Amino acid sequence: MPFNPDKLKKLVARNNSVRTGGKGSVRRKKKTVRKNLSHDDKRLTNTLKRLNVRDIPAIEEVNLFKDDGTVIHFASPKVQASIAANTYVVSGNAENKKLQELLPGIISQLGPDNLEHLKKIYSSYSNNAPESKADDDDDVPELEQNFEDATKEDGDDDDLPELV
Repeated sequence: MPFNPDKLKKLVARNNSVRTGGKGSVRRKKKTVRKNLSHDDKRLTNTLKRLNVRDIPAIEEVNLFKDDGTVIHFASPKVQASIAANTYVVSGNAENKKLQELLPGIISQLGPDNLEHLKKIYSSYSNNAPESKADDDDDVPELEQNFEDATKEDGDDDDLPELV
């Protein structure tokens, strides 16, 4: 039996078409793609209800620290928790930020595991700072006269009360 490439292409095309049922069923003309976003949300909320998750009010921000020194930052998130199931749900707009961007206000949240990242940041700041002490001397003017000698020359020390 000779090999027919056209017949092979037709067979492959037929197998790629979508079937609704088994071997003897009618083929659909077009495959419909459904969006399951709302369906997934419903499933998620039902699962969270089963876990007895409760809203936690008045949380302004949530920061999740990664090992590489970046932070996942949630500003004004919706936080839900089930302490019995050890489950926390944080939802909202997340931003990936570097630790340096959040540093002044985030120091109280840092733990011992972030100590290495703080050392790296400190060393980068100290390397960028100028270390010339000659510039510091220019800020303070030189003393031209002795002020103690000037007060002795006036001789008006008798008028002043003595401090004890």
